[in-house]
Amino acid sequence: MKLASYLMALSFLLVAGCKKDASTATATNEPTSGNPLTAPVDYMGAVVEAKKRAEKVVDSTTLSQAIQLFYAQEDRFPRDLNELVSKRYVAALPAAPAGQTWAYNPQTGEIKAVRQP
Repeated sequence: MKLASYLMALSFLLVAGCKKDASTATATNEPTSGNPLTAPVDYMGAVVEAKKRAEKVVDSTTLSQAIQLFYAQEDRFPRDLNELVSKRYVAALPAAPAGQTWAYNPQTGEIKAVRQP
């Protein structure tokens, strides 16, 4: 009888100790459903977003480097982005990311992608 009560107390402690506290869970930046059935869809969505972000960075870096090269050789920033093409610093202007356009400041040579109004 004494052994049975010890086993009952031990099993109670194990069950109580295994209970997860929802407040200790950490939030992630990526919204996922957590469902194994939708994991391939969640993964592909993350891949597409990463591809878009990488293309934006590569295109803006390419333009920024062309602007800096123009400045080094011409001792001024280009008046507009088309001047980079006409003077053959780039073959063609890369397309801005979907829903965005290139914003260029000819005084500072700064370029960035901004949302279209």
